[in-house]
Amino acid sequence: MQMDNKIIGLIELARLDKPIGIYLLLWPALLGLLLAGIQSESINFINYIIVIIGSVLVRSCGCVINDISDFKIDKLVARTVGRPLATGSVTIIEAWVFFIILSVLSLSLLIFTNPLTLKISLFFGLLIVFYPLTKRFFPAPQFILGITFGSASLIAYSLQSSIFSFSLMILYLGVIAWIISFDTFYALEDMEDDIKININSTAILWGDNAIKYAHILHLVFYVSLLILAIINQFSFYFFFIFLVLVGLYFYQKKYDKSRAFYSDTFAVNATKYWNCAKWRNLKHQKFHMAGENFKA
Repeated sequence: MQMDNKIIGLIELARLDKPIGIYLLLWPALLGLLLAGIQSESINFINYIIVIIGSVLVRSCGCVINDISDFKIDKLVARTVGRPLATGSVTIIEAWVFFIILSVLSLSLLIFTNPLTLKISLFFGLLIVFYPLTKRFFPAPQFILGITFGSASLIAYSLQSSIFSFSLMILYLGVIAWIISFDTFYALEDMEDDIKININSTAILWGDNAIKYAHILHLVFYVSLLILAIINQFSFYFFFIFLVLVGLYFYQKKYDKSRAFYSDTFAVNATKYWNCAKWRNLKHQKFHMAGENFKA
């Protein structure tokens, strides 16, 4: 029973019980591989297998190192208080061992790649380890997250091509915008706790404009796909993806309006922390409060 609980804890630590987060890496990677295939007019199915397995492993690595970095903070945030390291169901030592195992498995995939892919992967792999720390000192850590996890498009592209094209740069910038956008929405839920413990996010930085900017960045991603379709001889694949995503975007907006989830969440937080004296007091006190919370 104890072993079963430990396995469950490790699965939760790597977020394997929430596989939707894998798309954070898999989606940009598949787009990068698709672009390389269109430009080289060839498809290598082995590369797709590497990308899929690599996305699962690297995303798991990112989740584990994030929780290792934030385990004290997670105890103070309502959304993360139930995470394995915060509850103690997994120890720090166990988490580090698990992270090393996942890292070795991730690196082992690079044996089947080329020197360029190896170099790019190692560089951005270091950024994955560094990213959790940026939330403490950089006002917009979602930008670092976008640059880091958006690199999946560069890495996947490099599996099939050693010449980085203008199209790839458009794709990379579009993916960065997409990641910043959805992680800004994600940060809205933690805004109250983040202010108290001195954690930065674009939700806090942009204030009343956070939702508007996030939607604009989402549209930047869609426009980048449209541009890719046009400059790559009106590629059917990118046109199709563009149309599907635009349809999903407007469907989601309609769905969100019916639930009023993000709007209500932000309205409550904005009212509390931007338009009243309570927020100003919290802003002055947050360093003191964070220090008190970490003394133990």
